[in-house]
Amino acid sequence: MLMKLYHFPQKHLLLVLPSVLIISFIIGLNVDTSALGSTILAATIIMIFATMVGLKLQELTKIRQESKLIGVSFLINFIWIPLVAMLIGFTILRDEPLMFAGLALVALLPTSGMTIAWTGIQKGNVPAAVKLTVFGLIIGSVLTPWYLLVMVGQYVPIDIFNTFQTIFTVVFVPLVLGQIATKLIMKKVTQQEFQRKIKPNLAPLSIWGLLYVVFVSTSARAEMLVGNLSLIVLAAFSILLFYVINYVFATFVARKVFNRNDGIALVNGTVLRNLSIAIGIAATAFSAEAAILVTIAFMFQYSSISFYAKFAGKRWFKESAVTSGSEASV
Repeated sequence: MLMKLYHFPQKHLLLVLPSVLIISFIIGLNVDTSALGSTILAATIIMIFATMVGLKLQELTKIRQESKLIGVSFLINFIWIPLVAMLIGFTILRDEPLMFAGLALVALLPTSGMTIAWTGIQKGNVPAAVKLTVFGLIIGSVLTPWYLLVMVGQYVPIDIFNTFQTIFTVVFVPLVLGQIATKLIMKKVTQQEFQRKIKPNLAPLSIWGLLYVVFVSTSARAEMLVGNLSLIVLAAFSILLFYVINYVFATFVARKVFNRNDGIALVNGTVLRNLSIAIGIAATAFSAEAAILVTIAFMFQYSSISFYAKFAGKRWFKESAVTSGSEASV
């Protein structure tokens, strides 16, 4: 019974995730859940840890074989996606510059723990996703202030040390813990037993961590959303357009240029943005309008990737479609 409950969210994610969003919104209107914000980091570590168990560490050092993937992801992350944001900002959000600033933050901070987690869930190239996350955050933290200066006319300093600390915490800590757990487990089971019995029972742990992050992030901002209903429609339309364009473009490139596993890593490493950092900058450097847009991006990103992964897995990224290139090491 308990194991069925444990696996339920993974098997019914398209039902569970929207339900969690609705429940968290209702609870957030009646209960102050802001104190739970300090637990998001731990939940993120757990979410990533589940995908790191069984990962072959030596795969992370093979930069050359994935140089094309990394290069294409950089072109999408730092040229295509900012251009999409500028197009939306100069048209739909031309009368709301602070909301445009929020969209710019969403566009300029690529990849997060979700990139790794969802690549693992979709059985894509996890080592490549780790590289895209690390390199993307490093480059993004350096370029973002200058891109903001061009896009919204305001220089916003990024705490480089804090960014590196975030990278270390959400990527390298789970990576080290995952390697330790792998060595301990492999002392007791064979590789075949690990793949058949252990690994399938780790994936739901990542989903539970994801659901917790969604609950806390949404419930803590429920009142802010209700208090600014006049801006929500505009922000929601802008975010919807932003993500749809990027999903379509990234999927097109992934299908045309890469194999299945690398293609999944590319989509997750470009479309999914680092909204945790974005919301922090939006709330402190700009205003409520910017924070509202990033909050809506939070909600849309979490729900859209679950629908996309389900649909893409049946249409574009079928497991039987793997013909060459990097295999997922999970």
